[in-house]
Amino acid sequence: MKIILFSRPLQPTHREKIVKIFTAIEHYGFDFAVNEEAAHSIEQFIGRTITPEQRYGSSIGNIDSEAVMVCYGGDGTLLEGIHRLDGNDIAVVGINSGRLGFLALAQSSEIDEVFEQIATKSLLIEHRAMIAVTGNLGGEQQRVYALNEVAVQRLGATMISVDMTIDSKPTLTCNGDGVIISTPTGSTAYSLSAGGPIIAPSCRCLVFTPLSPHNLTLRPVVTPDSSVITLTIHTRSNEASISADNRTFALADGESIEIKIAQRSISLAVPHNISFYDSLRNKLMWGVDNR
Repeated sequence: MKIILFSRPLQPTHREKIVKIFTAIEHYGFDFAVNEEAAHSIEQFIGRTITPEQRYGSSIGNIDSEAVMVCYGGDGTLLEGIHRLDGNDIAVVGINSGRLGFLALAQSSEIDEVFEQIATKSLLIEHRAMIAVTGNLGGEQQRVYALNEVAVQRLGATMISVDMTIDSKPTLTCNGDGVIISTPTGSTAYSLSAGGPIIAPSCRCLVFTPLSPHNLTLRPVVTPDSSVITLTIHTRSNEASISADNRTFALADGESIEIKIAQRSISLAVPHNISFYDSLRNKLMWGVDNR
């Protein structure tokens, strides 16, 4: 079995955890590959040589379906890691070295348990929907994917106007800072901070959340996951931005983009006995009496 290890460039404070990860890899006899950005840090901090054959760049290429991606960091790291999969359907495990996180669910103190579950093939897997975005993004006609959300936002000081149609039916115009279209997985990310609803990941839907709307009657809207959403952007500064998870592209005035649920999905590994509702209670401190 092969471990696809992904991390952003590491700090010296992570040395102990990285040693623990490689100790587990050796203990279970796993093959492994590391992204280029992290390979240099690993060589520097723990003195391990990462050969060219054990490195990968912007894509992991074709890989056996038995492989497992292990992302060490926070939710942003995991989002960056899954875009290296390039459509490969393998399990993804997030080991959280940060703070608040709804994707990197395993704690750094649970590294041994995570690799034991990988070795015994006892990982619990949840299939998370992704969004496909098609349009002229950054001056190039292309399709990109997002696990959390797609956000259209103003670049200048003036507000932008976004026309939204759902299944070819004109639905609303949002004048303000922009809009977010999120998956249920992404409902606890940017959408939540903008006032959107929390959606259980098992729900089959898309969530529209306005960003600082000038029309005060505008509220978040939840649509079925079969919906095809079209956004048309109007801006006085001739340009806006669109982000798909952690990637950002320029969006010209008058451009339209199509958003729908993608055919590909992400197989997210969930540590034993940790439910979505456990995460809400713990990470949002719903069990704490602040009175």
